[in-house]
Amino acid sequence: MSDDLVEVPLHAVAHGRAGDKGNRGNISLIPYRPELYPLLAEQVTEARVLALFRHRGATACRRYDLPLLQAFNFVVDDVLEGGVNASLNLDGHGKSHSFRLLGLTVRVPRALLTPPE
Repeated sequence: MSDDLVEVPLHAVAHGRAGDKGNRGNISLIPYRPELYPLLAEQVTEARVLALFRHRGATACRRYDLPLLQAFNFVVDDVLEGGVNASLNLDGHGKSHSFRLLGLTVRVPRALLTPPE
């Protein structure tokens, strides 16, 4: 594998889903390739994700590592402006939050940008 690192948005190397519970957003992040899991673990930290959603009022972020699934689950507190029933936001459920996370940039080896065989 080449050490030639490139900066790419997360959506180039992973996919995600989002949901909600009350005023908490729940965002999964799943790399397309298993080799990317440790690289994403180093770069997609609780602090970076919290900073990404701070403008929405987020107060905390917890990352749950799921190494057997090679995935992550982020729980972001106070990101839904009071929750589905309290918010006037168009996306009260937070479904689009996975797209915001997938816009975060990471550095990965160029060789891992191709789909696995």
